[in-house]
Amino acid sequence: MISDKVKETVKKYALLGRGDKILIGVSGGPDSLALLYILNSLSREFSLKLHVAHLDHMLRADSASDRRFVERTCAGLGIPVTSAAINVKSIAGKGSVEEIARNARLGFLFKTAKEIKADKIALGHNLDDQAETVLMRLLRGSGLYGLSGILPKKNLYGFTVVRPLIEVKRKDIEAFLKRKKLTPRIDASNSQDIYLRNKIRHGLLQELEKRYNPNIKEVLSNTAQSIANDYDFLKHSSAAAEKRLGRNIETGKFLRLHIAVRRMILRNKISGLKGDTRRIGFAHIRELEDLAENRPVNSIVDLPGNIRVKKTSRYLRFSRRIR
Repeated sequence: MISDKVKETVKKYALLGRGDKILIGVSGGPDSLALLYILNSLSREFSLKLHVAHLDHMLRADSASDRRFVERTCAGLGIPVTSAAINVKSIAGKGSVEEIARNARLGFLFKTAKEIKADKIALGHNLDDQAETVLMRLLRGSGLYGLSGILPKKNLYGFTVVRPLIEVKRKDIEAFLKRKKLTPRIDASNSQDIYLRNKIRHGLLQELEKRYNPNIKEVLSNTAQSIANDYDFLKHSSAAAEKRLGRNIETGKFLRLHIAVRRMILRNKISGLKGDTRRIGFAHIRELEDLAENRPVNSIVDLPGNIRVKKTSRYLRFSRRIR
């Protein structure tokens, strides 16, 4: 039973606490719809208070019907819902529509969670999403953090985000919805190979499953979990070293550290200023290492997110670049 699997995941990662107020991000698609019904079925056992958030990105002509579907579904379950719409294309400009949509969605979830005083935000990522994410980041080039994949529980900008379906396969979610006679909303763009994730989902992952390992999704998910544990240990170890280095990185002490700890400290410094390490790749970290080791005093490295790193006679100084 899918609910038993979800309860195992909840217990393993301490995703829910008794009496928690949970904000559920529901698009109306299969994963979020299943998450809504499963958490509703567990609400009495865990004494949960549920609230739904739905954001219409206005990317499709029929997107408003998704909003109505979610509102009707929540009304039938007696669960309050906060919904809104934002024209993502109008604000995307020349940037990535996917990136703008993601940021808009997160911003809306955080705003709603704060307004209703939610303890946690629950999202519907599943085991297939995990496998796709690990492959996608491997192809693009990633360190331990990226290969940790989608974490079951994560503190994001001061909010606790949980993913109770992260160990459930997509096919089991679809079977659950069929048994419950629930018809989710389907985003047609998910079947089009215009994004890397879709190409991995419909091409590479299926090929790996068919020709090399029928359990490739579980293997990738388990790998992400193992890497996440290793990353967590390294993160705690590097935090102590970073504290000893001070607000700015003292170059001499920094260069005596293990390379893995050095790279973690660099990422932490960037994340502290930028809020995350998105768009920070291996080449950027190597450039900072070269700055510390080889480049002359007063050399500067500019990074994505308006981050500037300057080498002085003693330190690497991190700052936000004024545009």
